[in-house]
Amino acid sequence: MPRLKLKVCGMRESANILGIGNMQPDFMGFIFYKESPRFVGVDFRIPDSLSKDIKRIGVFVNADFDETMAAVAKHKLDVVQLHGDETEDLCLKLKSKVQVVKAFAVDDTFDFDTIRSYETAVDYFLFDTKGAQRGGNGVAFNWQVLKKYKGDIPFFLSGGIDLDNLGGAIKINHPGLMAVDINSGIEIKPGLKDLNKFSKVKQLITSL
Repeated sequence: MPRLKLKVCGMRESANILGIGNMQPDFMGFIFYKESPRFVGVDFRIPDSLSKDIKRIGVFVNADFDETMAAVAKHKLDVVQLHGDETEDLCLKLKSKVQVVKAFAVDDTFDFDTIRSYETAVDYFLFDTKGAQRGGNGVAFNWQVLKKYKGDIPFFLSGGIDLDNLGGAIKINHPGLMAVDINSGIEIKPGLKDLNKFSKVKQLITSL
């Protein structure tokens, strides 16, 4: 089974980006949605010295093609993560230019058959907790519902993952689980991550 990968999302502060970057997560996420408390801001720049081995993910909510691709070009993004009501057609158009992650908010009643139409339009899914915000709710969903996902698209697991429940996330042992996505679970405040907590997360992931 391939190594479980690690994504840290909601990064914003340059020193914090580099501090986390020194510990080599597989993916680092930057939020370009203005309503998010982790919005990067209009003058944001990813530090030039951030390792190129870390895939840069831009997070968007209902942005159009041109807005998304402008951010991809400006920030040299490797992946776009779509958290809104983006259509299959938009995903497919973006996929011709950049890797695409489509996020879905999951609860106990989620019907995985409803996302099958996206399978040819994206590279990855992301399953997050259904809540008031478009991600970053700080609460885990019932991961047992993932047993109902029979699709072929690999997925990121997100939603309230922290040091207390990371072990449970790892033990899901779903063949489609490609990466865990950690955000609010290791934060000092929105957009600022605790380096010590992230180090412990990284150690746990790499010990598998």
